[in-house]
Formats: sequence, C-alpha cells, structure tokens
Amino acid sequence: MHDIRAIRDNPQAFDAALARLNLPPVSAQLLSLDETRRARIKAAEDAQAEQNRASKQVGAAKAKGDEAEFERLRALVAETKAQVAAMQAEAADLDRELRDLLMTIPNLPLDRVPDGASEADNVELRRWGTPRQMDFTPVEHFDIAGVRPGMDFATAAKLSGSRFVVLQGAVARIHRALAQYMLDTHIDRHGLTETWTPVLVLPAMMEGTGQLPKFGDDSYRTTDGWWLIPTSEVTLTNTVNGALLDHADLPRRMVAHSQCFRSEAGSAGRDTAGMLRQHQFEKVEMVSITDADSGLAEHDRMTAQAEAILQGLELPYRTIILCTGDMGFSARITHDIEVWLPGQNSYREISSVSYCGDFQGRRMNARYRPEGGGKPEFVHTLNGSGLAVGRTLIAVLENGQQQDGSVMLPKALHPYLGGCTLLGADGRLA
Repeated sequence: MHDIRAIRDNPQAFDAALARLNLPPVSAQLLSLDETRRARIKAAEDAQAEQNRASKQVGAAKAKGDEAEFERLRALVAETKAQVAAMQAEAADLDRELRDLLMTIPNLPLDRVPDGASEADNVELRRWGTPRQMDFTPVEHFDIAGVRPGMDFATAAKLSGSRFVVLQGAVARIHRALAQYMLDTHIDRHGLTETWTPVLVLPAMMEGTGQLPKFGDDSYRTTDGWWLIPTSEVTLTNTVNGALLDHADLPRRMVAHSQCFRSEAGSAGRDTAGMLRQHQFEKVEMVSITDADSGLAEHDRMTAQAEAILQGLELPYRTIILCTGDMGFSARITHDIEVWLPGQNSYREISSVSYCGDFQGRRMNARYRPEGGGKPEFVHTLNGSGLAVGRTLIAVLENGQQQDGSVMLPKALHPYLGGCTLLGADGRLA
C-alpha cells in the first residue's frame, strides 16, 4: 500500500510511475478524497473542542442558578455531540474509502526496471549452461516412455477435473527428492530458516501480501472464509504482520516447502497439456524481511540462491528482469529465472524473485526500530521461488531424456534416490 503523504508531496511523480505501468493517473482522485477526509476530521475536532467548552460552562451556569443559560448550554452540548458523532462517522467512512482505493493500486517500479507492455519487453541479464545437443527429437515430459507409468492425468481428472496430476512410483520419488534437495541446499548452504506454515489463511493475510482485494479470482476460498494460499509467500511474509521488530532481528530469511493452490483464472487455454500449469502444486519458497537499506542487495542474493539450485541440478537457464508491464502487483523489481525445456524448445519460468520495498510492510503494519534509534519504519520484504518443484521435475525429465525413453538423473539427486542414477524406460529407478 502507498503512503498518502508521499503522494501529497509529489503527485506528478506518482502518476508518472503509474504511467510506466500503463495505468491512468489517480493522484487527483486520491488527494481530493484525502482533502475531504482531513476536512471532516478537523471539523470534528473543532466541534469536539466546542462541546468540551460548553460542557464546562454548563456546570457554571447551574451553580449561578441561571436556569435559561443552563438549558441553552445543555441543548448546545447535546446538538454538538450529535454533530461530532456524525462528522467522525463520515471521516471514518472516508478513511476506509481512501484505504480501499490505495489497496488496489500496484507498487511502483524502480527506475532500473525497463519500460514495456508485455513479456516481449523483458530484458535478459545472463545465461548459465548450454542446452544439450540431442541426436533425436526430444519430447515433452509426459511423452517420455519412462515417465508415463508415473504421471497419471486421467486418474487425476476423474478425481478432481482438469489441471491436476497423480504422481506415483519412481516419478513421485524424484519429485519428493527434488523438494528435499532444495530445502537442504537453502538451509545448509544458504542459511535460511526452515519454516512450516498452514495452507489456510485469513483474508487479512491475503490483503497483507497483495492477493486481496484485487486478485481474489486467482485463488480459492473456503465456505468458512479461509483462503488457500497460492504460495507460502503469504504465510512466511505475514509472520511479521502487526509486529514491531528490533533492527538486530533483521534480516529474517525463511524457506518453506508447501502445497500451493491457484485457480489459474487468467490462463484459460494455456499449457493445458502436462503438469506445467496446475491448480495444485508444490513449491519451495524463500522470503526475506529486511530493513530499508538492504533490500536490493538481498534481491541479488535471493536470485543467486534460486540459480544455485538449477546449477546444482545441471539445468541450463537464463535470468531476466521483468519490464513494467509484466511485473506482479506487489513488486518494485522482479527477476525471473527461466529453465531450458527441450520438449518445448524454449525457456520457461521456474522462479520469480521480487523485491517489494515497504509496500507489503505498510499493508501488514509490520515495522522495525532503526539501529540508531528514532521513529519505527516499515519493514521491506522479498520473496522468490526456490524452486517450483513440479516445473523442476519437468526440467529434470526433459533435459535428461534419452532416445530409448529413459532419463539420466542429475548427480545431486543420487543420494536422495538411494544411489539410483537412471529412470528406466520401464518407469523404474536403476
């Protein structure tokens, strides 16, 4: 959420930043609402002062035996009290209206973010690894002979409908091994704190990270009012919701492996084959809570941590910076990491690492005491996939596929698979 005081100070800059997001100006509407709200607050305060003065005079009039003045002042107090209550209620309504409007406005991009309208305008930063040259035509993950016995879409559709999968046997074990490898790397090498959180959250938690109120259609809500998390960014970030932290407690670096749930409302017809885009999937998520000065350095650190997982799995990838037209609602800057998928002959997103500034901190009212003292400041937040487990499974299977339908598995996974190095064409580990 944005600070209305900053918008008052420089409305032109605020509208100019929105224009970079291809959004219309809104500062005039915000400031008009804010001005009316502040006028009602001042009027209520003035009326309250008048009520207090009259209340003091009532007793004096009674003591003097001036019955007429006593009745006049008592009537004035009652009338002013009603006016104060009405103006306070109106000010509260205007305050809610202003907050609700501010909650729907996306975060503003950093100057270094490239301008653009869509993913076509994203800018590549670097590449790692060289896609393997295959002397046969590679296929997508679900068409690899050794994968078919362990990846059952028909049964999943019977159970739950489209965009679900049942994994079993060796494929399910590789999927589990990938999540374990990611967690161990982030905990042992990167120093993140393993965290386990619920997958059901209250609406206020979805508001805190920016999924609500604007993007409710992208997630699932239960009949009891809970929301299923689209990513554990929601729970990890909201662990500091409403908190006042000491600077010495920062940064907080957390990692969680969780189920994630997304309606994919805006992706009708996209990636319908295979398990690239599912309603239910697993992700290892990284979240950092920092001070105002450390966010960008932490962003680079988290990007490198996500890249390290792909390097350990020997998967070629490229890292890009998203343009203004392709960034998420809460981000100020985002790095996407795209892994090479031979079956599609293209790079596809496997991680998105975002720095949000104090945008989420303000929504959550999460603050910290500065190191040198002074007024508490809002925390800065970051989140990133480290990685999406299902998409990593796809990448491992497609990049390791052999002409006979078997799959050579990355060395990093061998210890998690009992020393097995191969997914055979018969669907068994060997």
